[in-house]
Amino acid sequence: MADERYTYIWEYEVPASEEAEFLLHYAPGGTWVELFRQSPGYLATELYRDRGRPERFVTIDHWRSEAEFREFRSRFAAEFEALDHRCARMTRHEAPLGEFRSVAV
Repeated sequence: MADERYTYIWEYEVPASEEAEFLLHYAPGGTWVELFRQSPGYLATELYRDRGRPERFVTIDHWRSEAEFREFRSRFAAEFEALDHRCARMTRHEAPLGEFRSVAV
């Protein structure tokens, strides 16, 4: 279904020396969220730290639909790429963990 909620998850390995700046960008009130909020389809961002590996973080971004996320990416492609480039130096590793949709039981 095109109207299903869309969620994607990314993981990051962040050196301790970059943690403060990483949090400024990736926390729920950070610069990524400021950019995402320009889309009415954006819902929320969650940020988690791995309890066993404190340098490992996971972001979970929620959108009303995949179509609204894709529209945002198209409309704000230049801004997204510029911020992504700016933030790349803060991580040793980053990778997508997947794209998800909610499952109603």
